[in-house]
Amino acid sequence: MHFLSVQPAYAQQKRARDFGLHIGVLTPGKRNAITDVSGVKVGHVTIIKGDSIRTGVTAILPYDGNIFQHKVPAAIFTGNGFGKLAGSTQVTELGHMESPIVLTNTLNVATGIDALIDYTLQQPGNETVQSVNALVGETNDGYLNDIRGRHVTKADILEALTHAKADTIEEGAVGAGTGTICFGYKGGIGTASRLLPKSLGGYTVGVLVQTNFGGVLTIDGVPVGKTLGKFDFSSKLMNSADGSCMIIVATDAPLDSRNLERLTKRAFMGLAKTGGIASNGSGDYVIAFSTAAAVRIPHQPAEVANPVAYLSNDHISPLFMAAIEATEEAIINSLFAGVTMTGKQGRQVEALPLDKVLPILKKHHAIKIK
Repeated sequence: MHFLSVQPAYAQQKRARDFGLHIGVLTPGKRNAITDVSGVKVGHVTIIKGDSIRTGVTAILPYDGNIFQHKVPAAIFTGNGFGKLAGSTQVTELGHMESPIVLTNTLNVATGIDALIDYTLQQPGNETVQSVNALVGETNDGYLNDIRGRHVTKADILEALTHAKADTIEEGAVGAGTGTICFGYKGGIGTASRLLPKSLGGYTVGVLVQTNFGGVLTIDGVPVGKTLGKFDFSSKLMNSADGSCMIIVATDAPLDSRNLERLTKRAFMGLAKTGGIASNGSGDYVIAFSTAAAVRIPHQPAEVANPVAYLSNDHISPLFMAAIEATEEAIINSLFAGVTMTGKQGRQVEALPLDKVLPILKKHHAIKIK
């Protein structure tokens, strides 16, 4: 199989809220997805071939236009740096990003860079461009996937970029999450959002995650992993909790890179609430950007100084809460959407056992008993 959208055999679309699990106190956006932030688009290409290829690519575009010519404020936070986040230093140095974000597997990062360079150079208006800071993140899907085969191609990545949509996002074993593992269960792509009330600015925060990490699974404060007896370094899961997690945070609030960096740190708190421990061999990164048109940075500014009105520090705390809640729920959604998958060398990773998890959540009053 080689396809743009999810196939029934490898993903389910029931999400945490479909079971009555409402994480946090803020209201989700219409789709409860990163695409609730106006302009944001997401594209997946999922690659499932034979018995050993389980991989893919996910592309995130901040808006529909020439991102190189009108860059967006951005920031990056490293929770644990055992990863390969290409393009990060320029984002940190200059406070903006000039390409879409591509997520894939560890050994296809170079392919992602190559594809993003092609994508950018081909954009109308970029005919004289001679430098592109391609932003590519990864997690290692080598347990289920023949990662050494480097099966993601430039064509796959360009397909994800050009077919990205501002719509409902497929979750679970799709795109860059096809072969990933989370808390010992099938991980993948997850997303969620929060819409602030008008009294708090009316802004939207959306999150997309690629989950491939370990720890002790906690769902809305309930010690699920501990109750099941399946957690890292336990008798049922004697591994090192290594993996990785990519977290992408988008908002329409007019934030500069400094406050976007503060937002990234709060998103990482959402990962901690799920029981992730950012182990020694885990590459855990948060990328945040603002889509607000008023704060975009022209590649060739007409003025020496840009008079831009950013949201003040005193009004950012609700966005912090939104980022924490949306990240926590996105991670849980990646697990709820997971399905049991068999891959390389006949290895099998089971889906989150909802038949066991839901009763635990009900017992702890995290969801209402129906």
